[in-house]
Amino acid sequence: MDNVSEEIRNYKTFDGSTLDYFVTNPSKNEKAPRIIVISEIWGLTEFVKNVCRRLSGEGYSAIAPDLYSRPDDKELFTEENLMDAMRPIWSLPPEKRRDPKAMEELLSKASDKSKKIINSIMLGRETIEKRMVNDLEELYDVVNKGGNGKKGVVGFCMGGGLAFQLSTQKQFDASVIFYGANPRNIDDVSRIKGAIFGIYAGEDSSINSGLPTLIDAVVKYKPDFMMKIYPGTFHAFFNDSGMSYHKEAASDAWIKTVSFYEKYLKGE
Repeated sequence: MDNVSEEIRNYKTFDGSTLDYFVTNPSKNEKAPRIIVISEIWGLTEFVKNVCRRLSGEGYSAIAPDLYSRPDDKELFTEENLMDAMRPIWSLPPEKRRDPKAMEELLSKASDKSKKIINSIMLGRETIEKRMVNDLEELYDVVNKGGNGKKGVVGFCMGGGLAFQLSTQKQFDASVIFYGANPRNIDDVSRIKGAIFGIYAGEDSSINSGLPTLIDAVVKYKPDFMMKIYPGTFHAFFNDSGMSYHKEAASDAWIKTVSFYEKYLKGE
């Protein structure tokens, strides 16, 4: 986009490591509200960068961290390696992905690289997500130093769950969760100060099984919460480079997301 600048920067995170982040800015607007964009499990892909560009086209500064950019992670957690490791897992029925025997059989056939990725991201999911949230908290402090003082976050899939969790730990004016998991402790919903917009696919049993618990927490704690479910769509329907892409739903979700941010990040 002609009216959007972009660059790669880096920041020091909680353990002393240096992480990269992709940032886009609308031209001639140093006071643009800032939005953290958190990727799917695939990392800082062109899809994520395009989300940043689109947000900056709407007048926001967008910041997408590369959560796999530690020196020890870069060579292993490439998009290609992640795809190779995860493809056999996604071919399993959702209930089998949590079956130890099924995972053991899958691991026995995987390459060494894929085994490391599966052990880290699937079997060690809680550990790596805690680290990622810590990384995001440090990025929040970087983001908090500029703009108009208003901050948003948006996350997709794994990043949706991270965005939801982060919104319980740091103060955002507006958070958009694309088919992300609930916060690990559902009662942490009580700590959310800003508005939340949850966007879900109709055919996404793994994520949607948590919605009744989420709705109970919303009723109990009364955060500023809205939700949209798109019938007939599947997980990751917003990603135009993926097999589950649904053009009509993605277009509508984008319009609603932009309107949501307009209200909470640009309004008085």
